[in-house]
Amino acid sequence: MGKRVDKEVLIIIPAYNEEKNIRKVLEDLDQPQIRKLADVLVMNDASADETNWIVKRSRFPHKLVTHVFNLGYGSALQLGYKYAIRRGYRYVIQMDADGQHDVCNIPKIYEALTSKDDTGQIPDIVLCSRYMQGSSAYPTKLSKRLAYGFFKWMVHLFSGRWITDTTTGLQGLNWNAVLYYSKYSHFDDRYPDANMILQMLLLGFKIQEIPAVMHPRMTGKSMHSGFKPFVYMFRMFFSMMAVFVRIRVLKLDTGSCGDKIYE
Repeated sequence: MGKRVDKEVLIIIPAYNEEKNIRKVLEDLDQPQIRKLADVLVMNDASADETNWIVKRSRFPHKLVTHVFNLGYGSALQLGYKYAIRRGYRYVIQMDADGQHDVCNIPKIYEALTSKDDTGQIPDIVLCSRYMQGSSAYPTKLSKRLAYGFFKWMVHLFSGRWITDTTTGLQGLNWNAVLYYSKYSHFDDRYPDANMILQMLLLGFKIQEIPAVMHPRMTGKSMHSGFKPFVYMFRMFFSMMAVFVRIRVLKLDTGSCGDKIYE
């Protein structure tokens, strides 16, 4: 597992050209309650702006990995997972660098990851939902609502489970889920959203949703801007189909999720 660390939690923040947002995110994370609980790892995906230097000059030192080439959101996350496994973190919380994910969610995610449900089970993955009762108001364009609704329906069709927010980027994962994601071909290198949720449900990982406090992006450019949403929808549909065929029809990868350490 690599050298153990003092803290149980690693917060992973993928960042690409987020100079206008990431300083505020890191300042919000610099709270005694969060610093005592978690380390912060920023995965700078070859940003062309000042993202790298802003992280280096932040008030409290944070861990930073800078890619030489832009590898994509999913690859940035997966490298962060590998880092967490090597260093021995027990939990990972992933959040975006654009300021949409309020840091008040961090303690709630950790509490959910470490608490047993009514059946005595602890979740492998905790999803922070924008669309549950108790979530903060979050405006969503009609086109996105339709896409999210379609992916929600697909997850239910293939797994029998209703997930209210299949595209949330604010998630908590225990060691078992992080280990699985860290392995080759187990994680989408570009858009790991509903397809990964479907994959983990089909493999038997326990997923729990909790209400979230999230804010609209104020500055910068979303990775789903321009024509990218159309590419995203097309790619996500076929990725989810491929996940279902691989796991339920071909029975591939179903035996590689049993090496659990923490219970």
